[in-house]
Amino acid sequence: MNPLKIFMATLFSKSKAPYSMEKIAIYNVKINNLNGKPLVLSDYKEKYILFVNVASKCGFTPQYKELQELYDTYKNKLVVVGVPCNQFGKQEPGNPEDIESFCDVNYGVTFPITEKIDVKGNHQHPLYSWLTQKRKNGRKDSNVKWNFQKYLVDPKGELIDYYFSMTSPTSSKITKHLN
Repeated sequence: MNPLKIFMATLFSKSKAPYSMEKIAIYNVKINNLNGKPLVLSDYKEKYILFVNVASKCGFTPQYKELQELYDTYKNKLVVVGVPCNQFGKQEPGNPEDIESFCDVNYGVTFPITEKIDVKGNHQHPLYSWLTQKRKNGRKDSNVKWNFQKYLVDPKGELIDYYFSMTSPTSSKITKHLN
């Protein structure tokens, strides 16, 4: 067989090989909560999920208040998932206990917080690989630019869009999908 035909057949096959262009389900991504126990994303099927890479020492940190308001307002149809990351200005230096205490004491956070992860680079967590790569999410490519960038996933597990840090969690850009 012609090498070009072999390449094209491989590229467009239904194989689940690493080179496949097949979309991966967000609910299959494994991540732990802040206490090291699995956070099962499939528990949030039928709800919107707003993933936000968070940090306690960032100029955008007051958005925790709005994230909690958003979660409280739409908790029947939305879950907010905070994802601590120390890759931007080393603004999330704390250990899990520090992060949990900070979120509780300062903002009364009740939405799930994950383990601290990398959202970009060579050690990017599979969650953020899914959120930022069109070949996995089926929608679009993106780069995480700073803390408090937001990714909204619909109740069927489809990426809706992402929003840069300056977008308020209660912005109509986000809430229009929830109303």
